[in-house]
Amino acid sequence: MEKIKFFDTTLRDGEQSPGCSMSAEEKLTLAKQLERLGVNTIEAGFAASSPGDFDSVREIGQKIHNSTVISLCRASKNDIDSAIEALSDAKNWGIHTFISTSELHMRHKLQMEPTEVKKMAIAAVERAKKATDNVEFSPEDATRSDPNFLIEILSETVRAGATILNIPDTVGYTTPDEMFELIKLLKNEVYNSDKITFSVHCHNDLGLGVANSLAAIRAGARQIECTINGIGERAGNASLEELVMALKTRQEYFGFDFDIDTEQLFPSSKLLSQITGVDVQPNKAIVGANAFAHEAGIHQHGVLKNALTYEIMTPQSVGIKSSSLVLGKHSGRSALGERIKEMGFNLNDIDLNHIFVEFKKLADLKKQIFDEDIEALVTHGIGKQKDKFVLEDLIVTSGTSAIPTATIVMKIDGKSSKKASFGDGPVDAALNTIKKLTGIECKLTSYVVKAITGGTDAQGEVSVGVEKNGMRITGRGAHTDIVVASALAFMNALNRLEVREKKISPASPIKKKILGGI
Repeated sequence: MEKIKFFDTTLRDGEQSPGCSMSAEEKLTLAKQLERLGVNTIEAGFAASSPGDFDSVREIGQKIHNSTVISLCRASKNDIDSAIEALSDAKNWGIHTFISTSELHMRHKLQMEPTEVKKMAIAAVERAKKATDNVEFSPEDATRSDPNFLIEILSETVRAGATILNIPDTVGYTTPDEMFELIKLLKNEVYNSDKITFSVHCHNDLGLGVANSLAAIRAGARQIECTINGIGERAGNASLEELVMALKTRQEYFGFDFDIDTEQLFPSSKLLSQITGVDVQPNKAIVGANAFAHEAGIHQHGVLKNALTYEIMTPQSVGIKSSSLVLGKHSGRSALGERIKEMGFNLNDIDLNHIFVEFKKLADLKKQIFDEDIEALVTHGIGKQKDKFVLEDLIVTSGTSAIPTATIVMKIDGKSSKKASFGDGPVDAALNTIKKLTGIECKLTSYVVKAITGGTDAQGEVSVGVEKNGMRITGRGAHTDIVVASALAFMNALNRLEVREKKISPASPIKKKILGGI
């Protein structure tokens, strides 16, 4: 059976989603999970965009062996040379170069004539081809481009050495029928089309990213570019997990296989949420909290008789495992570790030890620990031992006639500091105190509170959005005390902001132009 290849761009296009920035360490962790997932190609980043991205692309290329590692490049000498240098030590690697081809982009963004654009595309592919046989070319904004010009420039890039032609729906403009007809046209008219692979990169601005990708497969595309949880620029990209399970669940219709290990879909989704601090919506297909939840009595009765009555796939097939194991304050480290594994998380001994300490603290506050509590401990606790800002103690006084006051003790780079401050309420007082202790001035753009489990002893999860100098970061925290949860979420955001600021360095000469993307 013919296979569809999956090209994951979570680390590149996905990171361009507001609030989804990742450190180099986080990118490598996610890349290793993508390799376990079985993606054929990992677009590790944009090597020429900054020294930080260059180093990240290089490290991923060196550490990943089973998946092909790709760097995105503009059709420029400097971009391509940076990508080649970053990936020269990688086992399996390639170059992905692009340039805009729509009249709108050529006239207003590039300010270039079509002949100039074609010349740059050919030169870029030829330069990349000298270093690797794996060269992909993308005409940015392809679905709003003149089809005749598309045929011309794609044919010339094939002659120049491109082995993969990617057709991006850059702004999520097209429809499934239009995508089907476009891929059919290109396969019929592009030079040597039978010897190259057609790929598609669909954005979700009209909610059609997955539908357009599936239409492209039916028309002859054999590579799909997508992201975990569908994250990406604006409304995001086609969702990898939805595409995979559509092909698997409706294999009799599509007739294709793939290399993805579907049981790694949910762990991949949860890892990305943990790294970025951005949850998927509850009704998200495949990996959302409600994807396999049944509330209506008729549905429950049907599922109990035969799960197939209301489930077209099993939770286990995507890595969601159910269990009746109850954990409490008398449970040991081994029992906790086993339960975490059953939930789809893979922790090293250092992270597990850290989570176990926090588990014992929580168990002293709660009568019973639920799976949701454990999930919160894992997603909020991994890597915290390396944070610059660590909460040690928080005391809040408040009331109908008292001025809300917060006293906080925290470690900053391992050294304890203490301050007190006032606010309009206990949460505001706590956040004001943290600002004074850290010296970081930022704008709070969002504040969301939700209960993780039921009951008066439930953990509360707080999500905050902060903005500083145009950078937007999301932080999360969980605790049975909502003021403490708020402080933890704010500190998490500041720690992430600290990491993000360290990544930024003076722009290289090539960054004077707009980076863009496909």
